[in-house]
Amino acid sequence: MVRNAQDAPEVGELTPPDRTLMGPGPSDVHPRVLRAMSTPLVGHLDPSFIELMNEVQELLRYTFRTDNQWTIPVSGTGSAAMEAAIGNVVEPGDTMLVPTNGYFGGRMESMAERAGGEVVRVDAPWGEPLDPADVEAAFDEHQPDVFGFVHAETSTGVKQPDVPELTGIAHEHDAYVIADCVTSLGGVELRVDEWGVDVAYAGPQKCLSCPPGASPLTLNDRAMDKVLGRENPVRSWYLDLSLLEGYWGEERAYHHTAPITNVYALREALRLVAEEGIESRWERHLDVARALKAGVEAMGLEMNAPDEYWLPSLNAVRVPDGVSDGEVIQALLDQYDLEIAGGLGDLSGDIFRIGCMGYSARPKNVSYLLSALGDVLDEKGAAVDVEVGLSATSDRLG
Repeated sequence: MVRNAQDAPEVGELTPPDRTLMGPGPSDVHPRVLRAMSTPLVGHLDPSFIELMNEVQELLRYTFRTDNQWTIPVSGTGSAAMEAAIGNVVEPGDTMLVPTNGYFGGRMESMAERAGGEVVRVDAPWGEPLDPADVEAAFDEHQPDVFGFVHAETSTGVKQPDVPELTGIAHEHDAYVIADCVTSLGGVELRVDEWGVDVAYAGPQKCLSCPPGASPLTLNDRAMDKVLGRENPVRSWYLDLSLLEGYWGEERAYHHTAPITNVYALREALRLVAEEGIESRWERHLDVARALKAGVEAMGLEMNAPDEYWLPSLNAVRVPDGVSDGEVIQALLDQYDLEIAGGLGDLSGDIFRIGCMGYSARPKNVSYLLSALGDVLDEKGAAVDVEVGLSATSDRLG
């Protein structure tokens, strides 16, 4: 039956399920962040909101470990911050070197091409980091203007080691460095200034445990000078940093209506980072993820990434032989209200992606996850020992 367009739709009260979010994002939102989102709106040019904007920028600088003046939340999801970074820095005719070792390197490539850039690639298999020798060889061959890499690859569970070595290679060739820090900011060691990163972006819904909608971005003076000196305007009006300068810079002039409630949420999430201390927060994520990893391995499962580039905030676990990842993921949702995810791209069907991020990176969540995952895998015929896994996790958690 087709409803008459003039009839009011019958939609009930909002009652989303109460999930435990242990996938690749979003993570569980801290109660204080939810409370911040319920506070009254003010205008996006209200003096009180302008003061709040200053606070958010200072908190972001602390979290990124940078003194960059140009540190802002982009109005949009993490992909908006990604497109702002690439679309502003990459000009028509520029060459950008992008990685092939994960899904989000491919997204970098697509955005660079849309910005009018020519893309060249530095190759590495999915599940492995970039080799600095390969990066240097690609620079020698192609002389790119911009180099992008993914610090924490959400699709593979790999953390890029040797970041200063990569940025050093790029700067020796006078290239700009753009780092995808979506799954590392606030949960994995990241030092933008010390490591020589020119541009970094992130999403708020991962290790910051904040709903998506206002996404961190930072550029140093060198990168911002390139943006402001462009011959051609940025193709996106909305994400044009030369225009956003008027709103987030000293002038505070109207550009667009900021997502006020999302900025409230981000401010509170960043306050939690500052209260915990950024280095203590990195350590907490590492400790809880080590307990998760110990339990997974003791249970009889295998991690996808070797220890030397294992990503604590996103644990890629190999799917046991004879088991359907989709059936396990659905059973966890149906029976336990627990969310994890499967693999993407080259790793589709081969891995479970288990987040250990922000407010979700708590001992009780890890114990619940291991118990539920072990029970479901046992039901599906996998050779797992749930009790041994839980014991190993408990030993790690102390």
